[in-house]
Amino acid sequence: MSETNNETSQMEILGWEEWVSLPALSLPAIKAKVDTGARTSALHAVAIEPFGTDKNPQVRFIMHPDPADPTIEVVCSAKVKDRRSVTSSNGSTELRYIISANIKVGKKTWPIELSLTNRETMGYRMLLGRSALRDDISVVPTLSFQQPVLSYDVYKKKQGKKAIPVRPLRIGILTQEPKNFSNREMVRAAEERGHVVDMIYTSRCYMSINAHKPEVYYDGAPLPRYDAIIPRIGSRLTFYGMSVVRQFEAMGVFCLNNAAPIGNSRDKLLAHQVLSQHGLGMPVTAFAKSSADTKGILDLVGGAPVVVKLLESTQGKGVVLADTRKAAMAIIDAFRGLNAHFLVQEFVKEAGGSDLRCFVVDGKVVGAMMRTAQPGEFRSNVHQGGSVKKVRLTKEERRSAIKAAKILKLKVAGVDILRSKDGPKILEVNSSPGLEGITKATGKDIAAEIIGCIEANVRTVFKTAAK
Repeated sequence: MSETNNETSQMEILGWEEWVSLPALSLPAIKAKVDTGARTSALHAVAIEPFGTDKNPQVRFIMHPDPADPTIEVVCSAKVKDRRSVTSSNGSTELRYIISANIKVGKKTWPIELSLTNRETMGYRMLLGRSALRDDISVVPTLSFQQPVLSYDVYKKKQGKKAIPVRPLRIGILTQEPKNFSNREMVRAAEERGHVVDMIYTSRCYMSINAHKPEVYYDGAPLPRYDAIIPRIGSRLTFYGMSVVRQFEAMGVFCLNNAAPIGNSRDKLLAHQVLSQHGLGMPVTAFAKSSADTKGILDLVGGAPVVVKLLESTQGKGVVLADTRKAAMAIIDAFRGLNAHFLVQEFVKEAGGSDLRCFVVDGKVVGAMMRTAQPGEFRSNVHQGGSVKKVRLTKEERRSAIKAAKILKLKVAGVDILRSKDGPKILEVNSSPGLEGITKATGKDIAAEIIGCIEANVRTVFKTAAK
């Protein structure tokens, strides 16, 4: 028999109390009572909340690992294996959620089942029952702490993202089009990684705004607590959608893009002003209110041809190319007659009707494509019939895209860039970029990148409140 097999088969001694860890639940140190008189193992859990579907049932709960310090909280979640009636040592019977997790004791790791119950009045936050004990483990009731001693101090140290495992998350997507390509892709990517996704119609949300318990209501009832929200707010619902996102922020929910950055990116004038302050290249842009400034506006951008766009245009709608000065003046006067706010920009002819869409996720360009307008059209948007293909960015283009998203504080952004003789020029930054074109052009799983960003930011946090 090999040396490894000898080590594996060696009998492990446990005392009646031991330090253990449950790595997958982000519980690196728990003092457990080892009780061979109890069949089922139990783990302390409060605020127990089931979620998921019949095919993928999940449960989330809060664990206070240190009985002497209730300010330390760990948010845990796991797949539900069962729900059973469990009789405790005092004779009371309780219907409990049953989960499975790997336990680590000393150098040994193996899977066990755990029932979730409130053990606030107990001296130990975990009970290790006989059904969880392996054949190569012997319990000596007269001994204690035969395995390495751990410490609750680990919960007070800053944890690196890689040190904390990903747990099943409950994710909400704010949208008016739950079945579009982008939403379907994100649902697929999330479910493949064990998460649960709910579609939330933005317009059906309403809010209870107060200091003590802010909530978002939906169809007559408060929404459950989500680990993360993905805002996919249409331009028509920007104002109301931002208020819903702000409410989730007030509830402590991680929002993929926060309300203020969404608003800043949607206001093209504000976005241009902010980006220009950081030295990023952009087409020469003019903005004014008085119709008497029409001639001056055209002169500022170098004369016709010019591009005139509404401040809240999206998908190429509300964007017009004026080939001549006369046409430009007519379009500007028409927009003014509608009391519409708009920008006038130089037309970058050398771009040849093409632009670049750089997809930025958490400070990294995860995909890029070139969009080219169809014949007779200058707008390269996919929704306007533009074609797409994968493109290799220059270092300067990549840096510009990342910097633009960072300046506007967007974790996910579609940064549109023109290739000009003077270098990359940023057209706009989109806070809800579509996934269809970029996914097909690059062949990359962009939705998985977005879900990965959520996982990296919504790690289980060891919370320690001030006493």
